[in-house]
Amino acid sequence: MSNRRFTYYAWGVVVFTLVVILWGDVVQATGSGDGCGAHWPTCNGEVLPIFRGLETFIEFFHRVTSGLSLLLTIGLLIWSRRAFPKGHLARLGAGLAMFFMITESLVGAGLVLFRLVGEDASVARAIVAPIHLINTLFLIGSLTLTAWWSRHPEHRPVLKGQGLVGWALGLGLGGILLVAAAGALTSLGDALFPVRNTAEAVGRALTPGEHFLVQLRIYHPFIAVVVSVYVVLVANLVALLRPSHHTKRFARMAGVLFILQLGVGYLNVLQAAPLYTQLPHLLLSDLVWMTWLLLTVSALSLAYPVRLAGAEAAKAR
Repeated sequence: MSNRRFTYYAWGVVVFTLVVILWGDVVQATGSGDGCGAHWPTCNGEVLPIFRGLETFIEFFHRVTSGLSLLLTIGLLIWSRRAFPKGHLARLGAGLAMFFMITESLVGAGLVLFRLVGEDASVARAIVAPIHLINTLFLIGSLTLTAWWSRHPEHRPVLKGQGLVGWALGLGLGGILLVAAAGALTSLGDALFPVRNTAEAVGRALTPGEHFLVQLRIYHPFIAVVVSVYVVLVANLVALLRPSHHTKRFARMAGVLFILQLGVGYLNVLQAAPLYTQLPHLLLSDLVWMTWLLLTVSALSLAYPVRLAGAEAAKAR
């Protein structure tokens, strides 16, 4: 019963952290990252600031919820040490989640202290933005695996001898991270250089001398389409070659989520990236990543016998 309560708690931490991540997008989209000035962890030099504007409230609320997420993750780590024996995958997941929570806090602090917020359009911010988003994916992925492994410790992934399935899933993970990195640059460009419609966005991107963020943001949709087609095909292939209950379920979920993601992404581009399409787009990005991780550990786990690579390739043909 204790382990079941841990699982519920872990999934609760996942949901809460997703909310924190989405609110972080609100911070960037509204230009509120400078709402507390160049102060961290205080806000404008105060522990409990006076809200002189909406930007201060948005940024301070993000810091408070981020701090709560940190405390919840610390609780997850301690509980995992008490509930599971040494070597259990839930302990590994909780440890990774704690690590990425710390790096997430450090990146957030760096953004504020080095003033890579608000209207800053520097190369440094363009470098940090993808790193920041990818770190959040590693964080939410670690939390997801912690919750999953607490109930399904048999899904211990084995990399050796996986053949076609292993390479295909690994390439899918890399592709999703690439889409996320490109999306982070696009989102930053949308926040700093807003446009009224898609035609204006394309026209400005093709104009010589425009800011590099304006020029780069048109590539994200093309990368997303290519990767989405690939992962949908691979998900179906994995469901065929590793037809366990969980693998087939996660393969179906991945396919549906990627199609939804493409649809919302298209709407986001069409509407010139308003906040009401940005948030669902980001949420689906996280859900896609979480589902692909679960598909990967399910398909590559000890619970499913590893077939010979040649036999799998023959079946795929």
